Amino acid sequence: MFILNVFNSGMIADGWGGRDGSPPGQDDDVPRPHEVPGVATEAKSGRGERTRALILETALDLFRERGYEETTMRAIAQQAGVSLGNAYYYFRSKEHLIQAFYAHSHQEHLAASLPILERETNLAERLRGVLNAKIQTSEPYHRFSGILFKTAADPHSPLNPFGPESNPSRRESTALYAQALFGSKTRVPKDLAGELPNLLWLYQMGIVLFWIHDDSPARRRTYLLVDHTVDLVARTIGLASNPLLSPLRRRVLRLLTDLRQVPAATGDGDPGAAGTTVART
Repeated sequence: MFILNVFNSGMIADGWGGRDGSPPGQDDDVPRPHEVPGVATEAKSGRGERTRALILETALDLFRERGYEETTMRAIAQQAGVSLGNAYYYFRSKEHLIQAFYAHSHQEHLAASLPILERETNLAERLRGVLNAKIQTSEPYHRFSGILFKTAADPHSPLNPFGPESNPSRRESTALYAQALFGSKTRVPKDLAGELPNLLWLYQMGIVLFWIHDDSPARRRTYLLVDHTVDLVARTIGLASNPLLSPLRRRVLRLLTDLRQVPAATGDGDPGAAGTTVART
C-alpha cells in the first residue's frame, strides 16, 4: 500500500524531468505503465498474440544477425512470413519493436524476482535476488544487448533507456525496486523514499552496462560485482536514517533537486537558452 501511495503522490520520478521523466507539465503526453508505446490496437485472439510474438522474435533475430540499423521493417516482415502492412499493424516502427522488447524483458525479470521478494525481508538479499534475476533473464540477449547498446547509448535515440519513449518500461522497473526496498525490514527515511527507487534503477543500469562488456565465463565478474556492491548499498541505505548523517542526506537530496532544475539543451546545443537557472538557497 505504501508503494502505491508513493506512486500516486508523484514522489517517484522517472529520470530527471517530471514525474514520468518528461519535462514538467508534459505528463499527459506520456503513455501509462500498462501501455507499450507504438503497438497498435491488436487482435485479442490467440492468433493475433502469436503473430505479434513471431514478429518480435524475428526482429530480434535479425537485429542480432544484421545489426539494428541495417534491419528494415520489410526484411522483418518477409522473414516472419507476414505482409508489411501486418507488421506495421502490430508495430509502427523498429523503435517500437525495441520498446516492446524492453517491456517483454521486464516481465521476465519481474517473474524471476517475485519468489525472492516473497520470502526475503533482508534488503541486501532482496537486491541481490532482483539483480541476479536481471542478469539471468537477460543472458539469452547478451550479444543482442551489445548491438543494441551502440544505438541506445545515443542520448537522442528513441531507444535510449533514459529517454521519454522508454518511460513505461523504466517506470515499471523502478516500481520493482520500490517493492524490493519498501518490502524489506530496513527503515527508509521519508525524505529519501521518493528518490531511492530511482537511484536503485540507476544502480541496475550500471550493473547492466558492466554485464554487456563482461566476457568472463558465465559472467562471473558481473555476479561478483553484484555480490560485493549490494552489501555496500544496503548498508548505506540502513545508515541513512542515522540522525548524525542527516546533513549529508540533505546535501544529496539538494544535489538531486538541482540536477532536475538544470535546463535541457535546445536544438542548437545551447544549454542555457531555455532561460532556467539552477535554484539554490
